[in-house]
Amino acid sequence: MSKVAIIGYGNLGRGVEQALKQNTDLELVGVFSRRDPKTVHTDGAPVYALDKLEEQKGNIDVCILCGGSATDLPVQTPAITKNFNTVDSFDTHARIPEHFAAVDQAAKENQTVSIISTGWDPGLFSLNRLYAQSILPVGETYTFWGKGVSQGHSDALRRIKGVADAIQYTIPKNEVIERLKAGEKMNLTTRDKHFRECFVVLEENADAKAVKQEIVTMPNYFDEYDTEVHFISAEELKRDHQAMPHGGTVLRTGTTHENTKQVIEYNLQLESNPEFTGSVLVAYARACARLAKEKQFGAFTVLDIAPKYLSSADDATLRKELL
Repeated sequence: MSKVAIIGYGNLGRGVEQALKQNTDLELVGVFSRRDPKTVHTDGAPVYALDKLEEQKGNIDVCILCGGSATDLPVQTPAITKNFNTVDSFDTHARIPEHFAAVDQAAKENQTVSIISTGWDPGLFSLNRLYAQSILPVGETYTFWGKGVSQGHSDALRRIKGVADAIQYTIPKNEVIERLKAGEKMNLTTRDKHFRECFVVLEENADAKAVKQEIVTMPNYFDEYDTEVHFISAEELKRDHQAMPHGGTVLRTGTTHENTKQVIEYNLQLESNPEFTGSVLVAYARACARLAKEKQFGAFTVLDIAPKYLSSADDATLRKELL
């Protein structure tokens, strides 16, 4: 049995805690938080101060990092990987190469394992893009997200000066998806595929105009999209925007012999984004522990991990039941 620690206890940390309850080969050691442990209320897991993490070095096989990609994970993952095997859900696509390089250096220098950018995109969607492009080399791949709450984008909103709370919905343009599936060739920009809708609670005396300008021009998050910003009260946010659904589609349209049309589609419909993402992180924590036992030190992504490493079943069972 592998022993797991949760680093950070927001929505994703809670999702990981619930996922671990469904995986009997993984044991939760505890939650480590920057907050006062007395103020963190889990669903049964003990809570420790994050600065006490290194004291548990011999008692933890994998740390699952549940911080945000904007500012937490770029610092935390390389730092914690110096002492522990780690899994994170870093999701700023444009910065994955530099994040991988920093974590890989830390892991190789300290003989640990880290699997970065797990979750569903990047993560499961990345795998499906690879499979689809490899199988249909002549074609185009399209990824659509939503409608749903993006945790990473919502976190980025909440870090803006003057924002007390916020949530962001990613909305796909479904008419574009249907035209692609029908075989229409389209040259799409990022703006053509999605719309972003933000609901923001301002701090007292905050400059709404300045906050909106910072949102719509934010690199890697909103600058390439049509983005609508609504300023609402804290009561409205709590009443109307507590659920965290999400989902999306990976679509590969291609041709084989004599321009025969082929379509590969992978779709997720999620009632709870953090609970599902937490479930993916837990599966990759199992893989991380196995790689560490094999002394395959360094950083990895989902593209590097054999599928069988995710399962609690043995190889013979997988061959019998899933092939």
